[in-house]
Amino acid sequence: MTIFDELKERGLIFQTTDEEDLKKALEAGSVSFYSGYDPTADSLHLGHLVPILVCRHLQLAGHKPYPLVGGATGLIGDPSFKDTERSLQTKETVEGWVKKIQKQLSRFLDFENGDNKAEMTNNYDWFGSISFIDFLRDVGKYFTINYMMSKESVKKRIETGISYTEFAYQIMQGYDFYELNRQHGVTLQIGGSDQWGNMTAGTELLRRKADKTGHVITVPLITDATGKKFGKSEGNAVWLDADKTSPYEMYQFWLNVMDDDAVRFLKIFTFLPLDEIAEIEEKFNAARHERLAQKILAKEVVTLVHGEAAYKEALQITKQLFAGNIRALSAQELKQGLSGVPNYAVQAEDDLNIVEILVKSGISSSKRQAREDVQNGAIYINGERIQDLDYQLSDADKIDGELTVIRRGKKKYFVLTY
Repeated sequence: MTIFDELKERGLIFQTTDEEDLKKALEAGSVSFYSGYDPTADSLHLGHLVPILVCRHLQLAGHKPYPLVGGATGLIGDPSFKDTERSLQTKETVEGWVKKIQKQLSRFLDFENGDNKAEMTNNYDWFGSISFIDFLRDVGKYFTINYMMSKESVKKRIETGISYTEFAYQIMQGYDFYELNRQHGVTLQIGGSDQWGNMTAGTELLRRKADKTGHVITVPLITDATGKKFGKSEGNAVWLDADKTSPYEMYQFWLNVMDDDAVRFLKIFTFLPLDEIAEIEEKFNAARHERLAQKILAKEVVTLVHGEAAYKEALQITKQLFAGNIRALSAQELKQGLSGVPNYAVQAEDDLNIVEILVKSGISSSKRQAREDVQNGAIYINGERIQDLDYQLSDADKIDGELTVIRRGKKKYFVLTY
């Protein structure tokens, strides 16, 4: 199976410019390619992972990646399918985000070994020194207003208003392709399906300005079985930065994907061979309640993004929390596993009697309710049931001197911090 056929089989290809010509190029020898990432935040998120994985597949097949972090385009803002214009960031902020994203990308591609080792690029390197007049004369003249207005990303914004800044974004992305071709012989661009208009602006500029052919592969917008945009967890993006989305949170995200999505996501988000995934699918369908596909998916993606040690820690947290073994976990592990639960910072003047602290922290609605909760055996301190109304919290109840975990009933967790 060719690399193109495998990418297609995995569901990683949505559109291409000339499929047969591209397949021939990929089979003829090493192709230099790029994928761009604008620093619109200090971390990439799950939505960026799909084109990154395509880049890794291509590199493993012998092709050479030139990942681009848009130090220049990040200062402008891409209008593609956005309802309103992005807030502009300072140059210093964008520069900081560029460095963080470059570091993240270095985890997925090989920058050290072989003739096809990855080379990092930043479009501020060429846009930072080009004058506005030169850009209009040497690049702008190749784009007609009619051509630029025909892009779906522009059409959708015309009704609500689009600034010239964002209108010109497609020319900037097109020029990236031209410059990478001129400097490094790049002939293929990888990107999201929402980038089709910007990416074909690059093939158009290559054709008109350099009389060369460029190729484009777009990856599909990943949705779950209900059609909901994938990569959001309770309204928040799933980030690739462990400080923004912990390995445990990411593990839980994958562990909880719907049955109808699990095998498809194994093809998209892991590097497991397709025949191995077929075997997993057979076992999974025979006993879906065991969630085999989700467990393997969570293991593979968390290991890929954060490393094996982080996966093992996430698995340990999951097992111990499920069993209620709070004391088996460190404060740091508990902060990961219980990051989304209600939290109360204990004050020096607080009465640490169990009834008083249940009310003060909002765990129980009243003293009467708190007394009933304790007497009925519904309150657990660090996994141990407390039924003594005179119980006083002490240093012995502090895990690593930092926090105490209170559980009310079977599943409602609360954290006291000191």
